Amino acid sequence: MTAETYLLDTSAIMTLIEDEMGAERVEQILREQSVIMTWMSLLEVAYITQQERGAAEAERRYALLKVLPVNLLWQLDEPTLLTAARLKANYHLSLADTIIAAYAIQQKAVILHKDPQFEALTGQVGLEALPYKTV
Repeated sequence: MTAETYLLDTSAIMTLIEDEMGAERVEQILREQSVIMTWMSLLEVAYITQQERGAAEAERRYALLKVLPVNLLWQLDEPTLLTAARLKANYHLSLADTIIAAYAIQQKAVILHKDPQFEALTGQVGLEALPYKTV
């Protein structure tokens, strides 16, 4: 098996936390691959959890995420910013998704996600989709 670098999108992190379909794949990648996570995903997990489950649970999840075996990316450098700007201008993605995708492109990482919006970036960045939620 070749080692790849994976970037966990917020949706992959929430899949793990909520033990949704695909959580076992997230766990496998955390055990076997080099994994990065961005400040943007920490922000999203914190505010989504606070909205849905309250501040105490948001703080608990934030603390748990900080001890995962990942490289946390805290800085937004100029090349990543310009890549995000290009993506936002050319694709229908949220600002958070464009920032996360820009980090993946700059780090040559595969985005592990459960967000159909990322499919617009096929050919621009490595993608691995977890099972999408059915409505």
